[in-house]
Amino acid sequence: MERGSSEPPVARSTGSTQSSSTGSVPIPRSSSVSYHAHSGSKKHRQIPLCKRSMSFDPGLLHNNGHTAYANGTGSGIRETGVVEKLLTSYGFIQCSERQARLFFHCSQYNGALQDLKIGDDVEFEVSSDRRTGKPIAVKLLKIKPEVLPEERISGQVGPDLHAYPFTVLHGYIHPVVSSIPLHLDGKSAPGQMPTGSVCYERNGEVFYLTYTPDDVEGNVHLDTGDKVSFYMDTNKLTGAVSARNIQLVKKKQMRCQGVVCATKEAFGFIERADVVKEIFFHYSEFKGDLDALQVGDDVEFTIKDRNGKEVATDVRLLPQGTVVFEDIDYKLHEGTVVKVIPKIPTKNQNDPLPGRINVRIGFTEKELPFGEKDTRSKVTLLEGDHVQFNISTDRRDKLERATRIDILPDTFNFTKEAREMGVIAAIRDGFGFIKCVDRDARMFFHFSEVLEETQLHISDEVEFTVVPDMLSAQRNHAVRIKKLPKGTVSFHTQSEHRFVGVVEKEVVAVTSKNASPTKGKEKEAEEGVIAYEDCGVKLTLPYHAKDLEGGSHPQAGDKVEFSINEVKRTGQQSAVSIRVLNRNSSNAKRLHGFVATLKDNFGFIETANHDQEIFFHYSEVCGDVENLELGDTVEYTLSKGKGNKVSAEKVTKVAAVNGVGEDISASVMMGKVIRPLRSVDPSQTEYQGLIEVPEEGGTKGQTYPFGIMGMGNKADCLQKGELVKFQVCTVPQTGQKMACNVVPQRRAVVECVKDQFGFLTYEVGESKKLFFHVKEVQDGLELQAGDEVEFSVVLNQRTGKCSACNVRRVSEGPKPVVTPRPDRLVNRLKSITLDDASAPRLVILRQPRGPDNSKGFNVERKTRQPGVID
Repeated sequence: MERGSSEPPVARSTGSTQSSSTGSVPIPRSSSVSYHAHSGSKKHRQIPLCKRSMSFDPGLLHNNGHTAYANGTGSGIRETGVVEKLLTSYGFIQCSERQARLFFHCSQYNGALQDLKIGDDVEFEVSSDRRTGKPIAVKLLKIKPEVLPEERISGQVGPDLHAYPFTVLHGYIHPVVSSIPLHLDGKSAPGQMPTGSVCYERNGEVFYLTYTPDDVEGNVHLDTGDKVSFYMDTNKLTGAVSARNIQLVKKKQMRCQGVVCATKEAFGFIERADVVKEIFFHYSEFKGDLDALQVGDDVEFTIKDRNGKEVATDVRLLPQGTVVFEDIDYKLHEGTVVKVIPKIPTKNQNDPLPGRINVRIGFTEKELPFGEKDTRSKVTLLEGDHVQFNISTDRRDKLERATRIDILPDTFNFTKEAREMGVIAAIRDGFGFIKCVDRDARMFFHFSEVLEETQLHISDEVEFTVVPDMLSAQRNHAVRIKKLPKGTVSFHTQSEHRFVGVVEKEVVAVTSKNASPTKGKEKEAEEGVIAYEDCGVKLTLPYHAKDLEGGSHPQAGDKVEFSINEVKRTGQQSAVSIRVLNRNSSNAKRLHGFVATLKDNFGFIETANHDQEIFFHYSEVCGDVENLELGDTVEYTLSKGKGNKVSAEKVTKVAAVNGVGEDISASVMMGKVIRPLRSVDPSQTEYQGLIEVPEEGGTKGQTYPFGIMGMGNKADCLQKGELVKFQVCTVPQTGQKMACNVVPQRRAVVECVKDQFGFLTYEVGESKKLFFHVKEVQDGLELQAGDEVEFSVVLNQRTGKCSACNVRRVSEGPKPVVTPRPDRLVNRLKSITLDDASAPRLVILRQPRGPDNSKGFNVERKTRQPGVID
């Protein structure tokens, strides 16, 4: 019999029956399947109904001209029913196992006809009438009614079934039957009562009985697997046996929930949600994707006893957040840490909550435990810490503990720990090093020890506590790191009193642009020496170039004023804030000049008279070369090198002085550059540039020289032939008249603009075009071809190429006009028809394809109607 059959025959006993009606065996009508317990067998084998022996002897009956077969398929299968109507020579039977009403002739009844009455249970075979072809009952045999026991029977509720007019078990033997589904309770189809079923065992056979909610006593909902007791009742109309007056004896053990707390190679452990206990489970018991199982997953399981130990079976995943172990009181409490969690647990430590916090709640003091996961951050806690936290109550054993612990800002007033200060010196991936004020060695720290979750950067000032490393007692590391405002940390102390001394040794602090970092450090280490007297005792102090004031570079014999700086860590002293008071007259004469040109590793200085340029190498610069810019005022000493060439030495940037001169005329003149500076045209011998003021009639007029200090924009690259505006000034030292505040009058037309750059129609040297970047356009305007602009020209010292900067639009160019189509083309298009063979046609070269190389669209395209939204 298939498991899905909707009309199984009634379970029968396998014992043979006698031919007489008195020898028949009572068959419970409620029994849908059964199994027999065989001696010596550990398992019960199910016997298909079609192979079980019947309580009927075929030799006792005859067909009387009818073809005997069960449901028209073959002979030998018996059914049961109830005599519904009985007349003189025929009657009708209501089938018990299916919705059918069969005709029978009295000649087919085996027994005394006077003993057969309406309502009697009978057994029969199904045949068909030869004339009409309709099914009829043949070989009738009266069944003795089963005497139902009046005592209560113990049984078990089983898996859910749906509500049918007649509920039967479908297919095969099962030790449990069904409870009433909650979603069907009171909501079944009209005329149908939601039903469940119970099972009980008698004489080695298992029988199944249906029940309804009205049959359960005490308004108790039964679940599958519950142990129950009940009485048996027979429906006189249908003959079906059901359970009534059902009482709950024992609830089935429910499935447990928990969280996976550990996973090993082939097994794991679950922290149970009902008791404070872990339970073992094997991966073979996990019903799901084992690769997706992780620590922290919520699961449900069934507990079974194996070898005297409880194990979890049938483990299944639950939605995240289903299992809740504790209830958290969101009221904040403050307390004091009285016991911290040891960094390295001891062998005898079994307490999962080793920490302790003392808190006063109301008028009582409590000591609450806490564990590693109860702190909001990984910052080290110390005894005496003032903390803020919530209280969590475990649902399983009502244990209270502190959780979500935060260190309060005033905790350092309670712990009395020794705090140190320093500056972040290096940062790596997840850790860093602090330069300490009071220690020589750099202090290691981990990012997890930063308070308030602030982001640290190099040179940030911090405060911290030093503790020994738990793994190595010889090493220390910084914990409980707090960021400080800028200027809080100081590595030195500086005297308020100013001292006066004489330079004994000049400082050598050369930093070349091309020098390697190692060489730079070696040169920077060469310090100068200042001699001074304090209370009649002659003393000396070292000094460095970075401690000079005013940019003036002192030489040996110069009188200087300074302060004394002392390093807190080492006590080492040095001179700082050094200012030159008097120069030593025996020293070489110091000259002033102005930076005119800066190349890769050398440059030129314009003299104070603005008529010559002096070469200098970056190795002769005192200070950082990166700080030098065109036009800066410098101080230097002349020297002669190889080939008797003059160059500048000991070049020092000083405070700015007047540029070209003080006597500047108010009138603005127009002129033309007839000679650029030598930095623009290195082939010329003269350093100065020359501007000519043309006279009326085009004759040559008066000329005025100019240098780098005469330029309005020191970076501008004046070309020969450019028109300029300027003023005239007088050089005090020589009385020479020179051009100053020179501003070029350049105008050009934008030739083209591309993505991020463009070109101007302007001749510079051999090039007919001048490059510009869109970032150099002022006011953020978007230039178009044909726009007229003003600009400056700068020279790239490395490439030697010029480009435009400070581009300003003067006027817009003509807008492009769309040329209309010729009349002949318009007339041609109007005269073309679809039937015209000579008309232009669209030729498909290849079929269009989608991004995934598929043809056409996956969704069928529909004609859209105006005003209709899909």
